[in-house]
Amino acid sequence: MLEKKARYAIDKYHLIEKGDALLVGVSGGPDSLALLHFLHSIQEKYQLRLIVAHVDHMFRGQESYEDYLFVKQICKEMDLTFEGARLDVPAYIETTGKSSQIAAREVRYRFFEEVMLKHNIHKLVTGHHGDDQIETILMRLTRGATGEARAGIAYKREFETFVVIRPFLWASRAEIEVYCQHNCLTPRIDYSNEKPVYARNRFRLNVLPFLKQENQNTHEHFQRFSEELLEDEVYLQSLALERLQTFWIKDEKFSKIQISLFLEMSKPLQRRAIQLILNYLYFERHEELSAAHLEAVLRLIQNSHSSGEIHLPAGLKVKKSYDYCTFLFDEKVQEPYSFTLHIPGDIILPNGGTIKAYYIEGNNDVSNNTFIIDPEEVRLPLTVRTRRNGDRIRIKGLNGSKKVKDIFIDEKIPLAERASWPIVEDGNREIIWIPGLKKSYKEAVGVNKSFITLKYV
Repeated sequence: MLEKKARYAIDKYHLIEKGDALLVGVSGGPDSLALLHFLHSIQEKYQLRLIVAHVDHMFRGQESYEDYLFVKQICKEMDLTFEGARLDVPAYIETTGKSSQIAAREVRYRFFEEVMLKHNIHKLVTGHHGDDQIETILMRLTRGATGEARAGIAYKREFETFVVIRPFLWASRAEIEVYCQHNCLTPRIDYSNEKPVYARNRFRLNVLPFLKQENQNTHEHFQRFSEELLEDEVYLQSLALERLQTFWIKDEKFSKIQISLFLEMSKPLQRRAIQLILNYLYFERHEELSAAHLEAVLRLIQNSHSSGEIHLPAGLKVKKSYDYCTFLFDEKVQEPYSFTLHIPGDIILPNGGTIKAYYIEGNNDVSNNTFIIDPEEVRLPLTVRTRRNGDRIRIKGLNGSKKVKDIFIDEKIPLAERASWPIVEDGNREIIWIPGLKKSYKEAVGVNKSFITLKYV
């Protein structure tokens, strides 16, 4: 039954094509082990190249390390490439203050992306199933999610550099367990999933049994609801965006709309227009945003008073003044800058930092606060400027390029600092360095040669 449902999803949504290279996220539990076994069983038919990735989040000490060794051994038996990492998520939580689940997901997906770039893979496959879908939808509705977030887990979700696919969403956890039994698979069991510490576990332990008792196929109904809601959202958002673009003034930290034109739209389009504006300004959906924030913005716009102001997460202000509503992070908008960096020489930046350029023999500094240039390989002059929409950098040691915007998000650079953060480009207008954050593939290596050193202090 599991195989039939997975093949149905693969064919209906074109999740896997012949000759695909796939990164399979495998924890060692029943879901991911069944997924790996299933993909291995169709590998020859689809001529797949399979790479397995496993992350030990270091929450459970020796037990989670044994999960790591288990998955590594499974890959050896299947003759599959294994990419594993032991990442100190507890330390990351202490540094960032994020919840354990959010922190673990961020660290895990960052590692997945690194592996995909290394092996030139575009698709990540995970073992999310129908019961996960029920839990996710109920959790998001309970927390006040809006728009497409209410639809839960998508079969296919595009990130900047890769796509996540989930072929098991029509199947239940019980069907996966039966598959493991029939194929003599002995997965690892994480008993922390049975503790009512996390909200997801409480839904799994208290709510799902009731729903399954009412209808054992309830996961299929939730999945159908999810797909229909996503289709509706895509259509309504396209209508909202089409109308919004006619009176939306925007840049990275600032958006402005004309209220009289906004109110001509229907209520469903108004809600989605506000969501589009917030998504644009936050770059991604802010974890603290909820339907209550959306309604607060709508009330402000619809209020008969000619002026008003509300504050949203991360310091975003929404101000109403007569026929205009303005969204902005900082009233002191940073003006863009662009300076030529002379060698030797230095530039004092508007954000208080300084970039120094000088000649040096050899190269022994590996920090992100310096960048070494071979003057024979990089075209001069160098320019130090602020970020522009669409900026990308080819990161040293990785294949492909990445948006500068996404690097700021990954590195947790505050929104207020992004507009003034320096970007260094060469004479070909190619970004070679984001001081303090990332280096491009153009950094020089070697000894016994005169290099140009850039230093950010």
